Amino acid sequence: MAKSRELAPPEMPAPVAQYAHGMLVAAGCEFIFTSGVVPTMRDGSVPPTIGEQANLVWQNISVILAEGSMTISDVVSVTTYVVNSADLGAQLKIVMAARDAAMSGHRAASTLVTVPALARPEWLLEISVVAARQPNS
Repeated sequence: MAKSRELAPPEMPAPVAQYAHGMLVAAGCEFIFTSGVVPTMRDGSVPPTIGEQANLVWQNISVILAEGSMTISDVVSVTTYVVNSADLGAQLKIVMAARDAAMSGHRAASTLVTVPALARPEWLLEISVVAARQPNS
């Protein structure tokens, strides 16, 4: 069995974006669970726009995964928190486009939640992921 496979029950409609309804992960896999990854650069600065923040978060996620010898293609679940704003619809499109670009066609289970605020007022989004791979693969 592959390390994971998408679950797409025929009784359900297709997902409304580029994600999977569910993922089945094979027994014996190694996992990485990230904390909420925030849009802070190494020097402590935070980009001003949600697009720049989303791209930075995905770059940071890639670095975390690499530290554990994994890549974006090992991601099985994504949870995204976006600060609710007056222009939420446009913001969500930007965030989802950044996810789709980072995932490069790879699909994972995905949840997007709007929140009134995050721990720092300049943060406009935060993303956590779960990744899985077969040992020594």
